[in-house]
Amino acid sequence: MQIIKDPISLNILWENRKTDFTEMMKIVVDVEKKILAIDAEMHADLENLLLTHNSEQQNLWGANIYPFHEGDDYMEYTSFINIRPSQNNRSMEVKDAEIRMKIMQIVTQLILR
Repeated sequence: MQIIKDPISLNILWENRKTDFTEMMKIVVDVEKKILAIDAEMHADLENLLLTHNSEQQNLWGANIYPFHEGDDYMEYTSFINIRPSQNNRSMEVKDAEIRMKIMQIVTQLILR
């Protein structure tokens, strides 16, 4: 697991991953601090990592990236940590279009393809 604050190559992240996933990497994005955590078996582990580095839970959203996919198939906005009735998100998928756009912008800025 690691926190990404500065742009890094997706190839470097993929080649040095610690998880055994063959197609995807789990991420949690802090939409306020514009950072992300990557490379864990569970989104909750990435969420906890960011929380210990002073992120606020309401700003953290889980997603998965698929390095070998293009377009809309590159990322899915699904994680158990996204179930937040208090923030009007009652499913595993991030429903708010504005939050999804923030997640994509942060991922695009930090993970270079």
